[in-house]
This record gives sequence, structure tokens and C-alpha cells, in this order.
Amino acid sequence: MTVADSTIDTVTESVLPTSLDPYGQLIKMLMPRALGISLFDRDGMVMWISDGTDSPDLQELINEAVAASTKLSSEQTHAGFAREWNGDTAYVFVIRNGRHEAIGYVGVISPDTSQGARPFTTLQGLLRPALDVLARELTNQYNIDDLQRHLSARDGDLELLLDTSADTEGDDFDRLVRACTKHLGCALGALLIPDKNISICATGEGMKPGAGAEVLARTHRHLLAWSQVQRRTLALNKVAASGPLGTVPYKILACPVLLGAQRVVGILLLFKTASGDDFDLRQIRIGELLARRVAHVLDNTFDSATGLFTRPALEHRVAAMMAASSANAMQSVIYMDIDRLHVLNENYGMHVGDEVIARIAEVLSSNLTPRMVATRISGDRFALFLADTGLEAAQQVGWSLCRAIHKLLPKVDDKVVDVSASFGVARVVAQSKNPLSHALAAAEVACKAAKDRGRGRVEVYQDADVSIIRRHEDVMVLGAVRDALANDRFRLDAQPIVEFGKDMTKHRRFELLLRMIDPSGESIAPDKFLSAAERYQLAPAIDRWVLNFVLEVLSSAAPKLQQLGAHFAVNLSGQSLGDEGFPEFLEAKLREYSLPPELISFELTETAAVTNIVRAEALMRRLREMGHEFALDDFGRGLSSLTYLQSLPASYLKIDGALVRDVVGNPRSQAMITAIIQLANAMKLKTTAECVESEAISRAVAQLGVHYGQGFHIGRPRPLENVLKDLMLEASGGATTSVIMRGISRLAG
Repeated sequence: MTVADSTIDTVTESVLPTSLDPYGQLIKMLMPRALGISLFDRDGMVMWISDGTDSPDLQELINEAVAASTKLSSEQTHAGFAREWNGDTAYVFVIRNGRHEAIGYVGVISPDTSQGARPFTTLQGLLRPALDVLARELTNQYNIDDLQRHLSARDGDLELLLDTSADTEGDDFDRLVRACTKHLGCALGALLIPDKNISICATGEGMKPGAGAEVLARTHRHLLAWSQVQRRTLALNKVAASGPLGTVPYKILACPVLLGAQRVVGILLLFKTASGDDFDLRQIRIGELLARRVAHVLDNTFDSATGLFTRPALEHRVAAMMAASSANAMQSVIYMDIDRLHVLNENYGMHVGDEVIARIAEVLSSNLTPRMVATRISGDRFALFLADTGLEAAQQVGWSLCRAIHKLLPKVDDKVVDVSASFGVARVVAQSKNPLSHALAAAEVACKAAKDRGRGRVEVYQDADVSIIRRHEDVMVLGAVRDALANDRFRLDAQPIVEFGKDMTKHRRFELLLRMIDPSGESIAPDKFLSAAERYQLAPAIDRWVLNFVLEVLSSAAPKLQQLGAHFAVNLSGQSLGDEGFPEFLEAKLREYSLPPELISFELTETAAVTNIVRAEALMRRLREMGHEFALDDFGRGLSSLTYLQSLPASYLKIDGALVRDVVGNPRSQAMITAIIQLANAMKLKTTAECVESEAISRAVAQLGVHYGQGFHIGRPRPLENVLKDLMLEASGGATTSVIMRGISRLAG
């Protein structure tokens, strides 16, 4: 094999998988006197040369044939030509497929005979069988080659799409643009989202530094405007010498990024050099899919109403920022809640509230630094993460935002509306299990404290702040309260109330006190969970549970309890007064069980009654008409209800425990209790002293004229089940009814 043969074998293996030697030998058999035979591919590259070929290269003639075939239209054909070539004759035959496309060329150098060169058509007819089989072979090989390239491209497309969609919560648009630019062989790629201040540019190989910015500056406005009007993809494969884009020597693919109802929010741009391949349908489709991917990420990353990050996007971004920070870097969060937005909605309409939310979001956005991230958590609540920022600096940021929001002063019907927001600041503890969630919970507690302390202010979460600690504890215990409601993990204890001057060892009157049971069976006192229940509006649900439980338990033993003169006081929360459906629920339940009214009374705190005086009076009168008595609990805590007492049909006043505890040796407490007793006697009301915790207190309040006493000295709270069992034993002379006892055990246990 000659050097030429070796070169051709290497080229052949890299272009087509099958050797063309049999076809070359066939042509040589048909033209045994030929001085040289060469086979070329569709691009004019040599694929095979016969042995012993020493004639000058035919590349020049082949290039001429390739150029001629390219210029012809699809309806025209070009079979080849014959030329005088260094004293001999060169023949070039064009090989075509079924679509009349040139797929190869055969070059033959033939010596002239005595009659001269043979006509081209004669040799073409002679070689027809060989040219036909060679055409079929090249067609098959090119089809296989094209299929392999197509599959490779598809694999690359799939890899690109999978790579850019692997992180469903990410917004790494820079990676997406770079990958797309490289995969599609572009000189330049760009993503522009004006509303989100996203402007990303990636250059391909061979692109001069800074050239991308120059191209975008000349084209992006027109391309974005066109996409916003047309809302469809633009593919320009012909470089225009003039026009709206000017003389830009690039082929352009512009894919709009659409959100919602065909709203164009941005554009994905790809540029190829004028000499590069056209953007074909496959590449256009890839660009459109990536533009849709960008739209999906935008939809999940940014809140549609405010343009701020969503909560999941905030968590993703914060995790990345914290990972990039040093281990001892200070991080903080700010939790913000718009004050009294519901009042704006009720007085001026929801559209005004939406406008306020949008304008406050603009304030947040305009004050962000590169080390800050803002999100709209939900409704009127927002949060900010401040990287490399301590509590003091974060507090200053909070006050700056607070003042900026207060200056908004939107107008509704030419009337200025005051707008404010409350802020809570907390430190992010990077070593905790869920640092961001824990920090936001603490900041929310501080924000609630800011509302309690006057609104329109900033509070910092401090471990020593009692009110903030109380709120934080409420947040922690809230889940336990909800779980207890769902699984009936409450218990009622009964504390005796006795009448002074009578046998104080026989307990007939009781106040029912609620206890929550934790999953391990331990009892939790009310001061540990009622604050959370009231803060998060669960008190009405608890009242309903208590009422259902009490009526069911007492109904099985009602006749014997009535015989003993037993009486049970049930507490109602102030929130139940504000519950539109609670009075009807209470009345319906009482009528359903039809228990003797003297068996059950109700208690309502003085503060709750005065706070909602109209509803309290209506409920008390309805229950009084049904025969049930009412007591005002914690009376005297502020004497705020004296003015309203005459309108409230109460039967008892329960004197606040703080006054009762100080009655021994404190003339002021004695005087206040005396005043309450005189007022009660004048209005024909009975009085009960709470927190009777010693013999001295018991004697003191009895001497002042208090009718009843309740406290640890008189009797500690006991499970209602045990109290009922004792009462039933007493009523039955020591032998109680087993059916009733089983019912009490089942319900109370």
C-alpha cells in the first residue's frame, strides 16, 4: 500500500463506516486503462484512491463540481463533465440519491486513444452499474451517519434539558444560558427579564471579550419589543445588511419568556456568526423549551403580586448564601406584618389593600442590597434575610423600612390613608437544625410584640424579654393544643366551692378546671396552653369540647346529682362571646341534654364581659331565661365593670384572687373587698372569694361577709371522674349503680 492509500484509509474510517474499495475496484474493472480513479464524498473530500495513481490531484475539478451542484435548484441535475487534463482527459461523475442531491463524486483520469477522448456520455453509460450501486451504498452510509449525528444531538439536547431542570427550586439562569450557548454552538447567549432586573450574558468560543455587550446593546430593545408584540419565536438565519437591527453580522434566535395569559416578561437570545450553521427546527425547539423552563422557574421563584421571592425560593437562596459565608458570620432576619390591613380592605375595598401590598413590596425592593433577600410569606406578611449582618444593624434596617412605609400615605377618594407596619428582628443561629425557620419564628414573635406595644415599630427578639418569651412559648405549644383537640387529650378537674358558716367538709359546688394531657399522659396546667389557645383563636373550639364533655358526663348521673344538690360551674372564654355561632350552639346543646338548670352554671371573666358588653348581656339573659346562673370571674381586678354591672344579669361575683391573697394585714385589699361585698349585697348578688389558701384568709373573708370560698385551703382540684364517683357513692349510701359508674369512667377517662 502506498502512502496515499494509508492516508485515504484513515480519512475513510473517520467519515464513513464501510470501506469503498470494492466499488473503486469495480470501476477499475470497467475502465482497466484508467490512469487513476478517485472517490470523493458530498463535500468534495477524498475517500478512496486507486493503487498506483500518480496523476496530479483532481481536487480542483472536484471543487468545481461541488460548486456547480450547490448552485443548481432541486429540479436541475448535473451529471458531471469531461476536461483535458495535462495531455489526458479527466472525467468527473456526480453521484445522486433519490432526492437528486449530490452525495459523492467519481474522478477518472483516462489516456486519449488514437481517435481522441471518448465522449462523457459514453463513459457514463459504461460506468452506470457501478455508479448506481455506489449511489445506494453512499445513501445508506450517509443515512446511518446522519442518524447517528441526530441521535447524538438528541442525547445532547436531553442532557441539556435535564441539567437545566435538575433543581426545581433553583434560579441559576446563568448556568442555563451558558449551557444553551455551548450546546447549540452559539457565539453569544443572553437572558433578559427587565422586571426582575435579570440580565445575563454568556459568550461562546472565539468571541472577543466585551463583544457580547456591544451586540446586546444594539439589538435587545428591538428584539424584546418585537417579542412583546408578536409573542412568538423569531429566527433570523439571514444576516441583514440594514433594517431595525442594523448591520449585525449574526444569525439570531429570540424566544420570548411568557407568564400567565401570554404576558411576555423577558426574552432568551441566541446569536450565531454569519458563517455558522442556521438555527434549525430542533434548535428552535430547544430554545423554546428553555424559555418555558425560565418561565416556570420565575413563576415558582417570584410572587406574582409583588415580584419578591416566594418562601421556597427564599429558603433556597438563603441556603446558598449561608453556605458561601464563613462559619462565624452574623446573619439576621426581619419579619414584617402590615398593620390593620383588614381595616383598609373593609373600609375601602380589597383593591386598596392590594395596592398597599404592592407599594410596600416596592419599598422593600428599592432598599435591598446584594446581601439581602426579601420574600412575601403570605397575605400581608413579608420577611428579609440579611447576610453578614448583626442584630443592631438589622434593627436599623427595620427602622429605615418602617419610616419609608409610614411615608407612603396612599390616597383613596382624595383622602390620605395612614399605612404602617410592625417589624420583628432575630438572629440566625447557623448551628441549629433549621436555622432560617427558627429565626423567622423568633422574628415573628418579636413582630407580634411590636404590635402589642403600639404598632409601626421594630422589636428585637431577646431571650430576657418576658412578653416575647411568652409569645415564643405560645408558638411552640400551639401544635400541642391542636393535637389535643383532634385527639380528645383534655381532662376536667373539679375544685370545690363551699359556703362559709356551713359544713365545709361536704362539697357540693365545684368549678370545672381544664387540663391538657400530653402524649406521655402528663397533665399540663392551663397557664401553659390557654395563652396560645387564645392568641391563635382556639378558645371557642376548646369551649365547645368542654361543653360537650360536661353535658355527656353529667347526663348519665343527673338525677342522683340533683338529689344531692350538686352544682358545676363551667368557664366560657371571651373569644366565644365573639363567635357568631357559639350562643346558638350553647343553647342547642343545653336543650338537647335537658339537664336540670341548677346543675350547671357558667363563669365569664370581668374583662371579657366588659370588652364585649352587648354580646355578654345577650348571652347571660338567654341562659338566665333557661334557668342557668352566671358568675363574673376575677371581679375587682380593675373595677372596670362597676358601671356596667347593673346591665349584666349575673348571680355571683367571684372576687379576684390577687385581692383575696392580700386580705390579711392589708387595709386597702380589705377596703376593696368590703366595697365589692356592699355592692353585691345591694344588687342581691352572691360573692365568692378565690384563692383561699390558708385558714387566716378563710376567716378574714368570712368576717368581711363573703358568701363562698374557693382555694387550696378548702379543697384542691381533683379529676372530675373521681369527684363524680364519690358523689354517686354518697347518693347511693355506699353502693352505686355500675352502669352509671361505667359511663362516667368511659367518658371522663
